[in-house]
Amino acid sequence: MANEKKKTLTATQLQYQRLQQKHETKRPVVKNCLKAFLVGGIICSIGQAIQLFYIYNFNFTQATAGNPTVATMIFIAMLLTGFGVYDRLAQFAGAGSAVPVTGFGNAVISAAIEHKTEGFVLGVGGNMFKLAGSVILFGTFSAFVVALIKTLLIKFGGF
Repeated sequence: MANEKKKTLTATQLQYQRLQQKHETKRPVVKNCLKAFLVGGIICSIGQAIQLFYIYNFNFTQATAGNPTVATMIFIAMLLTGFGVYDRLAQFAGAGSAVPVTGFGNAVISAAIEHKTEGFVLGVGGNMFKLAGSVILFGTFSAFVVALIKTLLIKFGGF
């Protein structure tokens, strides 16, 4: 499709495209991927350490330690966002800081901080879940669909 568009371009447009490509800054894709991988891995390692802390100090099991771990990670991300640390981390790491659950906490609190001047109800409350609301909605819906499929398979599939 890109070749079809080039066929219809004038000589001046083609010359401009060549000039643009010559002066375009090359993105360090491999470097960015490595930074995202390392920061995301560090965040997940911290989450694992928190989970082990809950297991060994509060007698949680592997299955039950997940919920307080996620809540703690979200709380830490929100706290770091409030102090402006998480934004600098996200600037450095890119998707490495957005993909773990801490990215969800950052999205929620960033919207709340941004709209606090509009008041607590319409500003913070109304805009807090703008970005994160879709995550909650689709997460809940997909969990419902998976549970429904599992229930049907168990009931009619003989599993």
